Amino acid sequence: MFTLLLVVIGIALLFDLVNGFHDAANSIATVVSTKVLTPFQAVFWAAFFNFLAYWVFGFGVADTVAKTAKTDSINLTVILAGVIAAIVWNLITWWKGIPSSSSHTLIGGFAGAAIAHAISQHGISDYSVVEDGVQVTKHWYNIVNWYKPGENGELPSGVSVIIAFIVLAPLLGMIISYFISLWLMYSSRKSIYPKLFTVLLMLLVLWFLSSVLVGYDEIKKPRFESPIWSTIFEPSNIKWTLVAIIFYSIAIFNLIFSSLPTSKAESVLKKMQLLSSASFSLGHGGNDSQKVMGIIAAAVAVYLNTHPNANMSFGWLDLNVVLPSEKDGVKIEGVMPSWIPLTCYTVIALGTLSGGWKIVKTMGSKITKVTAFEGVVAESAGALTLFITEHFKIPVSTTHTITGSIIGVGVTKRVSAVRWGVTVKLLWAWVLTIPVSAILAAFVYYVLKVFI
Repeated sequence: MFTLLLVVIGIALLFDLVNGFHDAANSIATVVSTKVLTPFQAVFWAAFFNFLAYWVFGFGVADTVAKTAKTDSINLTVILAGVIAAIVWNLITWWKGIPSSSSHTLIGGFAGAAIAHAISQHGISDYSVVEDGVQVTKHWYNIVNWYKPGENGELPSGVSVIIAFIVLAPLLGMIISYFISLWLMYSSRKSIYPKLFTVLLMLLVLWFLSSVLVGYDEIKKPRFESPIWSTIFEPSNIKWTLVAIIFYSIAIFNLIFSSLPTSKAESVLKKMQLLSSASFSLGHGGNDSQKVMGIIAAAVAVYLNTHPNANMSFGWLDLNVVLPSEKDGVKIEGVMPSWIPLTCYTVIALGTLSGGWKIVKTMGSKITKVTAFEGVVAESAGALTLFITEHFKIPVSTTHTITGSIIGVGVTKRVSAVRWGVTVKLLWAWVLTIPVSAILAAFVYYVLKVFI
C-alpha cells in the first residue's frame, strides 16, 4: 500500500510537469505574439515566476482540491485513476492545440473515479455508514463534496462551486480587462478629467490596502527587523502587495499616457508587459501547483485512514501532511512539509520550460490580434483574477481566465475583433472537459481495479 502511495505522488508530479507545458501558453502567448520576448526568453521568464510563487501563496487551493472527494470513503486507486485521466486528457488537448483547463480536468477526473468507486462498492442503491456514532444513509453520489457552505465570511466550496467558476473566472477576467482597457483608452486623451479619475482610483486603492493589509503589530513572527519589509512579506499581505504593484504601474502610466508620442507609449507598454506577464505567471504557479499539493494531501489522508498509526517520516521524505479541519468546534491547522510545495513549484517550472507552442499560437493570435496594449491589459486582468480566486481558495482555470481577459480586450475595439468561431470551439472544449475527464477516469479506475 505504501508503494502505491509513492506511485500516486510520482504520477501527481508528472501531472504537474504536463500542466506546466500545457499551460505555458497562458503566461507567455501574448508576450511572445507582441515580440516583447523571444519564445526562448519567455519560457524562462514564466518558469522563474512559476517557481517564485512558492514564497507568495499559501495552501488554500490545495485544501479545496484535496477535499473534492471524501477521503474517508475512497482509496488510492481512485486518486491514481483521476490523475492518470487528467494527464491523458491534457496530452490530447495539448496535441490538438486546444487550451483546455488542467484544473477542471483534474477535478473531473477525481470526481469521476470517486463515483465509479462508490458504484463498484455499493451499486446505485442506498447504503448505510456510521458517522460520529450515528448511522447515516448515503447515496453513490455523496462520495463527492458537491457543496459546502462557507464559514466565517468565506465563500462556499465544493465541486459545484468549481464548476460555476468555469463561467465566472473568465467572466471576471473579461470584465476586469474591459474596464482596464477603457481606463487606458480614455487616459490617452489630452484632458484633465481622466487624470483626476486616475488619482481618485489611486486614493481608493490606497484606502482599500490600508484596510486589508495585516499591520506590523499584528504579525506574530516578523520575517525581518524592518517593520516595512516584514509587513510587505507577510504571507497574507504578499498578494495584496502584488495587486498594488500591478494597479499603480497602470495608474502611473495613465497619468503620463496623453503626453507620450505613440512610439514611446508602445515602448513603455512593452516594458510593462514584462510585469504583467510575470504577475500572471505567479498566479499560474500559485493556482496550479497547489492542485498537485492537494492530490498528495488527499493521498496521504487516504493512506492514514487504513494505517492510522503509520510513521510518515522517512528522513527527507516527510509525509506528515495534515488537512485543515474542525473537531468539536476547535480548528485544526493544516500541515504541509516544505519539500512538497518546493517540489511542486520546481516541477511546474520545469514543465513551463518545455513550452507548449501549439497553444501559444491559439492564445496569442487566433482569438484576437494582440498588441502590447492588449497584452498588458489581458495579463494584468488575468493576474488580478487569479489572485482574487486564490484568496478565496477556489481552484480555477488559468486558461479560461486569460482567454476571458483577451476577449474583454478585443470587445473594447469592436465585437467583431474577437474571432468568435475560434472562441466557440474553445467554449465547447471547456464544457466537455469535466464530463469527458470524469468518464475517462471511471474507465481507468475499473481497469486499475483489475490489477490493484
